[in-house]
Amino acid sequence: MAKILVVDDEKNILNTMKAILQDEGHTVYTVENGNDAVQFIKSNECDVVFLDVWLPDIDGLEVLQRIKQLKQDVAVIMISGHGSIDIAVKSTRFGAYDFLEKPPSMERVITLLKNALEQIELKRENILLKKNITLEDEMIGNSPPMQEVKRIIDTAASTNARVFITGENGTGKELVARAIYRKSKRSDKPFVKVNCAAIPDELIESELFGHEKGSFTGAVARRLGKFELADKGTIFLDEICDMSPSAQAKVLRVLQEQQFERVGGNEVITVDVRVIAATNVDVKEAIEQGRFREDLYYRLNVIPIYVPPLSERREDIPLLVDYFLEKFAREHGLGVKQMNDSAMEFLVNYSWPGNVRELKNVIERLTIMVPSEVIQVQDVTKHIESYDYEDTIAKETSSLKKAREQFEKDYIIKALKQYDKNISATAKALGIERTNLHRKIRQYHINIDRL
Repeated sequence: MAKILVVDDEKNILNTMKAILQDEGHTVYTVENGNDAVQFIKSNECDVVFLDVWLPDIDGLEVLQRIKQLKQDVAVIMISGHGSIDIAVKSTRFGAYDFLEKPPSMERVITLLKNALEQIELKRENILLKKNITLEDEMIGNSPPMQEVKRIIDTAASTNARVFITGENGTGKELVARAIYRKSKRSDKPFVKVNCAAIPDELIESELFGHEKGSFTGAVARRLGKFELADKGTIFLDEICDMSPSAQAKVLRVLQEQQFERVGGNEVITVDVRVIAATNVDVKEAIEQGRFREDLYYRLNVIPIYVPPLSERREDIPLLVDYFLEKFAREHGLGVKQMNDSAMEFLVNYSWPGNVRELKNVIERLTIMVPSEVIQVQDVTKHIESYDYEDTIAKETSSLKKAREQFEKDYIIKALKQYDKNISATAKALGIERTNLHRKIRQYHINIDRL
């Protein structure tokens, strides 16, 4: 939960704000003047400040400037009973997140706080992204397919061109997007990820482009969308083929004109955003079926990157295994384990339908669950749910695509049964997102109630 400071010389306002914010589970501190507010910020960690414009000692706008000088990442929301456009404009110019009029509405306070914390989290994620560059982020693998991916990443990073990443679930498409961002000229600006498959159709436009107060039920305040938050930086549209047709049309306009309107608004917002998109589906098939706009695809597909499945770069598996063994031993405070030759051979020859994500989950499980220092092949087979299906795939006489689909369906059904139809537990075991699992269940017409 957040740490919040409320600055106001009216005790009733302090008490009201404190009650609202504490009910939301946050830690709340209060002071009654500007000097105390500045001293508090100097000495304490703080996420959000609700700051009165009219204070008995220092003008609130001056306090705002001092706070931003001390800690740039603190979100400051100005509050006043004498609100005016002039004060609001000045507050924004000096770095305020937004403006709140007295008496404060509970809904307005909660909404502003939620939006402010979201923006703070985005800023902090980007800071961590720059600091914590791991081997995993550097795309482990020396195979020819991975060498080609790395070459294209370097080429793409030196430009502002749009990138379209394709590949199966779990192959590392997001890692590719982040690597491009980190090496680009925009690396000091925001990196904003949007999982298009996880957002309901009715909310996707609001999520991408923001909304104005009153534009729909529950819109109690203006909210900035992901494109606006990503201004001057990079937006990563993951699973873009799952985006609604109306949202696709708006994204196309942004690509063409670098402009959009918030939902329910008339103001034209101009942004400078680099777009990286990704999908795990057959794009041409999605276009033929009318699920994805062809003109949007050609706008996005300036630099295509295909991330190969693990089955197409088996020579990288020992490197990945050794890396994950060390990583999880360190994370869990355990000794580093080793694979014996037969166990490693099995891992190299296994089909890995969940790709690197599945391998990562299996190695973490083995690190924790195997008591001995050396992992045997029987330990590995015990922790890979789909092991019994290997012969089935070998005997399949249908096309490769159909064989893969049948395998995946059977694999999911088996896992659902094993985890008592618990979606979260099943998704974690399979090494995929819950939203992806839901989509696969719909795709393969799996009736969970009948399992």
